[in-house]
Formats: sequence, structure tokens, C-alpha cells
Amino acid sequence: MKTTEVLVIGSGPGGYVAAIRAAQLGKKVTIVEAEAVGGVCLNVGCIPSKALITAGHRYQEMLNSSFLGLSAKDVTLDFTKTQQWKNQQVVSKLTSGITALLKKNQVTIVIGQATFISKTSAEVDSKGEKEQIAFQQAILATGSRPIEIKGFPFGGRILDSTGGLNLTEIPKNLIIIGGGYIGCELAGAYANLGSKVTLIEGSPSILPSFEEDIQELVNNKFKKNGVTVEASAKAISATQTADQVCVEVDCGGKRQKIDADYVMVTVGRKANTDGIGLEAIGVEKDKHQLIKIDSQYRTTQPNIFAIGDIVPGLALAHKASYDGKVAAEVCAGKQVVRDYRVIPAVCFTDPEIAVVGLTKKEAIENGIDAEVAVFPMQANGRALSMNEPDGFIRLVFDKADQSLLGAQIVGVNASELIAEITIAIETFLTLEDVALTIHGHPTVSETIMDACEVGLGIPIHM
Repeated sequence: MKTTEVLVIGSGPGGYVAAIRAAQLGKKVTIVEAEAVGGVCLNVGCIPSKALITAGHRYQEMLNSSFLGLSAKDVTLDFTKTQQWKNQQVVSKLTSGITALLKKNQVTIVIGQATFISKTSAEVDSKGEKEQIAFQQAILATGSRPIEIKGFPFGGRILDSTGGLNLTEIPKNLIIIGGGYIGCELAGAYANLGSKVTLIEGSPSILPSFEEDIQELVNNKFKKNGVTVEASAKAISATQTADQVCVEVDCGGKRQKIDADYVMVTVGRKANTDGIGLEAIGVEKDKHQLIKIDSQYRTTQPNIFAIGDIVPGLALAHKASYDGKVAAEVCAGKQVVRDYRVIPAVCFTDPEIAVVGLTKKEAIENGIDAEVAVFPMQANGRALSMNEPDGFIRLVFDKADQSLLGAQIVGVNASELIAEITIAIETFLTLEDVALTIHGHPTVSETIMDACEVGLGIPIHM
């Protein structure tokens, strides 16, 4: 039996970060990965999806830049090369980089499926060859997998998000079931790449977790790009042949059939908490099959920790990385606890969406006398010079002391801008603190300063 001090199961953004941090703090660490180092995020999730989104944007820029006086003839898209770039120049570079970082920090990497056989040991099955590893502490970071729905078994032309990212051709017609983060991101990506996309969502609107004016901006861009959105609709079943798939949809009581080259199901993800022997060692789960933890990520078995998608809270890669650092430090004897004051969330639609903290409605529900300050992207010089005038920045603040409580950003570089506001809320800054901070010009980040001035009642650019 091999031995280690800390056994990390899963090498995604939570697991590899936990392993490296524990090793930095002097622990002997072994990390076990069932599939590929980097987990879902780096291999078949966050990173490759952003690569396809970028490819779609560049393609559209080449096709539609006549307003700049730019024109290109015979623009073509070789999707095989696009996929090669995504896989070899983006995904492979990052995953090989993570492998190198683990080795640099003397973390032992084992590829195989881990199952607990006691409170201090696990068995790893590597393609039929089994070995046992004894540990003092373990950190579970097994992530999540796509949910399969009735009538749409994965296989053939019925895809999960992984299959959708690895197509060898651009579908002429693509149906996406599920209008949340993943569905809307991939709908936008494939529409930009040339697909005729139909997006089916059971709620009255796509992106149901966001406010209505945010949904509207994305909806408008979908309409412009020819994406058909069927809201308040239910996908009933799919019938596939060798070269197409037919989906039956209930749209408000009216049934219709839609033909496509592929159907992609993106209705959510399920935590990977089954099949790893948790019940046998006394690690308890809640009614949602998520692992119960305390403020230090300890499970009901004190020497075993759990982080990321398999515990209650937001299922976000950056949150998992944060979890991993704290859990690793606890394993190393540090007296630390998690502190989720604010966690940003980003959706890479057109336009981009980024939110953090409270909405005005949430703040009021929490008994805070809150107000908002809104600044439009179309009033920002840099946004206009990038031909990206759509969107706004909305700050939520406490009227009593002008402290920042939250923000909703829609528009160009929203994914980058949200960091400044996250820091501001984390450090209890006020509108005046941010407004008095000199921002570079011309930049989109000036919209944050401008929005703060709106909240103070002294706007310059409105």
C-alpha cells in the first residue's frame, strides 16, 4: 500500500489548486484523476467553450467590418483547424502546464478511479489495475457531470455539453435544450460560427437567474443573430437517424417537431458524489446529494474534506479554487475558515454578463435601504471605439452610508470589470472611495467610476 499525507481526488480547478497549496505548505500530496488532469473546466468546459466563443467573434468580425472601412473577400471557416487550435494551442497547453506545476511541487499524480475502502485509505482502479493508497487527510474535488433528461439519452446526435464542444463540423441546424449559462453561451458561439440555432427553455425567459433587463439585452442579440428562442417550452422526446435528429417540443400546449443536425442538452449538472464509497466511511450528504461540510470544508468524517461542485453553494470554477486553498491550509494546520462575502459570476454571452453581491431587490429583502446607480456603455468612449455600445453597469449601494453592496454589468469586458467591484465590496469601499480613484482613459473601466458619480449625484458624463 502506498502512503501519502494528503490525498486529493479530482484535478479540476478545485483539486489541483488544493494539491499545490497543500504541497507548498509542506505536505506530501497525491492527486488522483479519473480522466484528464485539469478536470471538466480545462478539458471540456470553461476553457474550450471560451475558445469557440472567441472563434465565433473573430469570424463575425471578418464578415461584418465594412462599417470600419474593412472588407474581406471569400472569408471561409475551416472548423477542423478551429478545433485543432482549441485542443492543441489552448486546452493542451493549459493541462500540460497544470501537470508541470503539480510535478514541480512534488505532487504525485495517479490516473484512475478512486473509491474509499476505509476512513484512511482508498483504492484506485487504473484500467483494471488496482492499488491502495493510505492517507492522513483527503480532499474530495470530484466535480460534476451533465444531467441527462428523459427522452434524450446521450449518444449519436444527442449531445451533452462535452459533445457539443467537440463537434467535427458546424451544424447547419442546432437545437439546444436549456437556456441557462451553458446553453446561452454555446448558442451564441455556434450562431456566430454559422449555425441556425433553436434554444428551448422551460422558464418564461432565458437566463432565468438574471434580472429582466439583462435577459432582454441577450435576447435582442440572439434575434439579431438569427437564434430562435422558445421560452416556456418543454422538450418531449428526440428521434434520430444517421444524419439528423427530430425533437418534439411542447410550446405552451402546442406541440411541434423541429429537425436539426444535432441536439445539445444543457439543463444543468449533477454532483459526482456517487460511486466513491462515501456511505461506507460515514460521509453524509444532504437531500440534493451534496456533501455536508463545516466552515473549514470538513465533512462528517473530520479528516476528509470536500470542495467545489460537490458541496452546497455556487458551482463555479473560481469558487472551487478558493475552496481548495482554504481546505489545503486547514489540512496544514492553519486556523482559517471560508469567508464568502461576495463571489462574482460571469456568463460569456453576447453581450457578456457579470454580477456580484446583491441586486436591489435582494438588498431590500434583507432590510437594507438600497438604491442603484446606472451608467450606459454607450456613454463610454472606449466602448464606442470598440463598436460595443450595448449594455450598462449598475451599482447597488446602501443609501445610509453609500457602501457598495452589489453590481450587475452587461457589456464589453464585463467579465474583467467585475473584479474591481468585487474587491470594492470585499474591502467595504463606498461610492466616493471608487469615484475618487483615478481610472485610466480611455478605458471601459471608467464606467465604474462614472456609475459611482451617478450614485453620488455628481455625474460628469451623463
